[in-house]
Amino acid sequence: MIKRKNKSEDATGQRYTKGTFAIQAVMTVIGIAFLLPILIVFNYSFKTKRELYLTSALTLPSSLQMENYRKAFDKLNLSTTFFNTLLYTALSVAILAILCSITAWAIARCKTKFFKFCYIYFIIGILIPYQALFLPIYIIGYNFHLTNTRYGIIFMYVATGISFGVFLMTSFMSTVPLELEEAARIDGCSVFRTYFSVVLPLLRPAMATLIIMQSFQIWNDYLLASLYVSKKDLKTLTVVIQSLFSSQTSDYTTAMAAIVISVLPIAILFLSLQKYFIKGMTVGAVKG
Repeated sequence: MIKRKNKSEDATGQRYTKGTFAIQAVMTVIGIAFLLPILIVFNYSFKTKRELYLTSALTLPSSLQMENYRKAFDKLNLSTTFFNTLLYTALSVAILAILCSITAWAIARCKTKFFKFCYIYFIIGILIPYQALFLPIYIIGYNFHLTNTRYGIIFMYVATGISFGVFLMTSFMSTVPLELEEAARIDGCSVFRTYFSVVLPLLRPAMATLIIMQSFQIWNDYLLASLYVSKKDLKTLTVVIQSLFSSQTSDYTTAMAAIVISVLPIAILFLSLQKYFIKGMTVGAVKG
């Protein structure tokens, strides 16, 4: 006799309870709440100035104003500012990924007091927001002639992000089996080959998590970029976009188009590394 499928079961036979439906409903509402501002910005980027003030946020534009995107490129010099932001983000994240992974490997494998002190030192760095250190950061940068230079702002992004990176990578490093490294050494691998051939491939989820989180932070940073860079040809996207929201002038449709352009690279990066990002965030949640 064929058993009738329960209505509360899906195609795979998994049973849904009232609590599951409630959680799904709540998460759907939260997802819509997070998605709504993005849709509003995207909608505004295709509107005219008249439609911006006379229509509601969710009203579709009468026609797609691609002129807003052309004005964003011309008015904000996005070809230069986009390159600057991409350069600062890519180099800073690459340096952070290398330094944090190597440092975390040393801390996780060396149990001496010195390395324990180093770990605590990096933890303390997380507790202090870098916004509170703007004055000493600027003084150091000014004295070492790092202000208004590309390598200066990259150095500052690395300095302000290394504490969190070491903490994240050290937490993940504790899940990497030590036996694999011992087997590699028995086979004659040097320290460098053991790290690059055995350890580093196992760190891909943590590396992806670090890359995504630091890329979000650096790409969208405004405070440090505005503090360290004043030359027009060195400014970032967030700094030039903010100029459209000043008290003297406002061009919201052009600003919305520029925001859409600035979001695309980070969205592509997240979608590309999403699988590793989720794995890196959930590591250690389930034992065994």
